[in-house]
Amino acid sequence: MYLIGDIGNTETKILLFTSKKKIKKRIILKTKLISKLYLSKKFKFLDSKKREINKILFSSVVPRSYKLIKSYFNKKLKKKCYELKQIKLKNLIKIRANNKQIGSDRLANAISVIDYKNNFIIVDFGTATTFDVVIKNTYLGGVIAPGVSLSLEKLISKASLIPKIKLSRIRKVIGKNTSTAVKSGFYWGYTGLVNNIISLIRNETNKNFKIITTGGFSNLFNKAIKHKTINEKDLTINGLLKLINQLK
Repeated sequence: MYLIGDIGNTETKILLFTSKKKIKKRIILKTKLISKLYLSKKFKFLDSKKREINKILFSSVVPRSYKLIKSYFNKKLKKKCYELKQIKLKNLIKIRANNKQIGSDRLANAISVIDYKNNFIIVDFGTATTFDVVIKNTYLGGVIAPGVSLSLEKLISKASLIPKIKLSRIRKVIGKNTSTAVKSGFYWGYTGLVNNIISLIRNETNKNFKIITTGGFSNLFNKAIKHKTINEKDLTINGLLKLINQLK
């Protein structure tokens, strides 16, 4: 079996796969809560599966959390825990950007979509809203914008009269109260941002792209994006799963 995980700024997803790459178990953790005690409670079920797990692979944008997770699984499972950037990727993907400054989650996303025929723009609605450009088997680079949730939380914390708001699709642009005005600003504001950046990437590259969305707020914006989109909630995990056979 394989243990594969994505350590993000907000949440950490860890999945257990069979050797035939079927999901056996899915664990979602709050990244800020990760500790040895927290992990021992969440992964007690692995006590009976130690000998069955052959490979462990993670992507991570939170070094401290990865260090704790790596130490925990190394000791518990007696197996080496790898991070994506420890793997040689040049035979799978060409990178025309500063590899050291690209988050391993974004590289995993890019690897997930490669089919050597099509071009892709990956829009990830995570802690940041990121756009990654993949032309056939080449990672060209990307765009990083403020994340939806992070921006909303910052606005609420700094503006005393703005209440806690749950974002949702909104039909009209002009809000009639503070709540609907904020919802409109975020929904139509981020819709405009996403559509504009996609158009700018198309104009700059003079190419057509398939649009892949992922991340917590992707379902909110899919219908508002002018281009046809494909939503993949486990995009990062799928990219890591593509790489698992390269581990010793």
